[in-house]
Amino acid sequence: MERILVSACLIGRPVRFDGRAKTVDDALLAGWRSEGRLVPLCPEIEGGLPVPRPPAEIEGGVGGAAVLTGAARILTPEGADVTRHFLAGAQSALALARSMGIRLAILKDGSPSCGSLRIHDGTFRGRVTPGSGVTAALLEANGVRVFGEDRLADAAAYLGDLESAVRG
Repeated sequence: MERILVSACLIGRPVRFDGRAKTVDDALLAGWRSEGRLVPLCPEIEGGLPVPRPPAEIEGGVGGAAVLTGAARILTPEGADVTRHFLAGAQSALALARSMGIRLAILKDGSPSCGSLRIHDGTFRGRVTPGSGVTAALLEANGVRVFGEDRLADAAAYLGDLESAVRG
């Protein structure tokens, strides 16, 4: 059975920076959960950040790949550099995916860790820009397909492709 790495906040765990969850109420996610496919993880907690914690954004909104190469940092509104925590969390997510043979992830879009299509622009004004977070970028670079919570149907199609290739 294919396992799915999932942002812990999406399945009701209060791990976000503000101490809340962003629970997704969707039949696909509920079905995968009941099948035991979901492997929850919060990269920011894995990287050593507390709950609650100050919000953080990638400077310049340039995306996770730039953080991975050292070309950008992740900062709080006060300017504290929390990049090392985000990098450690991304490495933990990749290690978990590798250890469990995970090839699919559903992560919280908009997050500086988990965003797959969009992230905040680094100004702390609530604006988003196209891009991916650090964990999403690292997973994608290592063969794990990442989908945001608003693309569950696409994730289901990809899961079907993975499982039919195994049967095939």
